Amino acid sequence: MDLTSKQRAQLRGLANSIETILIVGKDGIGDNLVKQANDALEARELIKGKVLENSLLSPREAAEELAPLTRSEVVQVIGTKFVLYRPSHKKDKKDKIVLVQEKKRTKC
Repeated sequence: MDLTSKQRAQLRGLANSIETILIVGKDGIGDNLVKQANDALEARELIKGKVLENSLLSPREAAEELAPLTRSEVVQVIGTKFVLYRPSHKKDKKDKIVLVQEKKRTKC
């Protein structure tokens, strides 16, 4: 999944209002954190995580390590926080995030 710059901007805007639900501590990323992230992404599609100061990982490293383990995309890393996105496969569309698609321009 490759997000366009417009889609990333849209997701960053949505991420401003969500609470941090993942905390990466000194032990880094373990199986429990990956399971928690997967469950949250299935329910919400867009999640925010935070890396504590005593962690051996930087926020960028944590996000880039967690993204492939959860089949998600890193949307943003800012300060100690990061945002991940993965489209849900739920049939209920009311909870889904609809991303803006860029139109391809053709020459005449």
